[in-house]
Amino acid sequence: MKRILCSTGALIGRSNGRDYRLLTGLADKIDCDGFELLMYDDWYSCADALSECLNAIGKPFPSFHIEKDVGELISRNEEGDSEKALELFEKNCIIARSIGSEKLVLHLWNGVHSDKAFLHNMKMYAPLRDIAVKYGLLLTVENVVCNYADPLSRLKELLYYYPDIAFTFDTKMAEFHGQLMDICKDENRAVWDHVAHLHINDYKGGIKDWSSLKTLHIGEGQIDFKSLFSFVNSMGYDGDITIESTSFGKTTGIIDADSMNSSIARVRELFGGRV
Repeated sequence: MKRILCSTGALIGRSNGRDYRLLTGLADKIDCDGFELLMYDDWYSCADALSECLNAIGKPFPSFHIEKDVGELISRNEEGDSEKALELFEKNCIIARSIGSEKLVLHLWNGVHSDKAFLHNMKMYAPLRDIAVKYGLLLTVENVVCNYADPLSRLKELLYYYPDIAFTFDTKMAEFHGQLMDICKDENRAVWDHVAHLHINDYKGGIKDWSSLKTLHIGEGQIDFKSLFSFVNSMGYDGDITIESTSFGKTTGIIDADSMNSSIARVRELFGGRV
């Protein structure tokens, strides 16, 4: 559908109290076609109020980013973790459906344990997918950073066992592993063919440079977005794109709508092929 979405996580965080009500005043200031809600654990206790607020904003929330504790629980895999992960995931699905979301973005591995026992992570995908289907939602797995292997290899493993799987491809995560343009190679065409969503962020640093794992605006880092979008457009991609570039002060919490709008404008230009 070629919608340009803004991640709520780019606007709302700890420094502004994770206050979802701020979105009410931001909807008209952000030049996006809709939002991707990044779920925070603070919001489970006020899920009804959250849904009521977001449904009144006037812009859609077609994409929903599953709260990251789900992936951390799966990766840790201590007693009771899998059951807790499924319980939280279903709560996320209920909220996603209540705000009209169509697609879920999941960190299937996350945190310090990451992909250390990846067979377990892969086995957990099936019940997670079944829950998503029950709520009429498309589950996508994101190529998040790995501590033990690399995200492209992990996506290939998932694709082998689940031929109908869908992916979210994140530019920063790929560049962090030195794999960004690998998605354009013929040998990775099968992975690209399952990409149902894009996350766009810049990155500035070396391979697995943990000190540089920041979410930058386009032009603040080293990613060759012109070449990337040339490939994306040549493949006929017409799905949604979410921009996650941090647009609020980490200490002040002040939201910088202009920076986000500049990134949106650049992505819209590139996505339209006007490069």
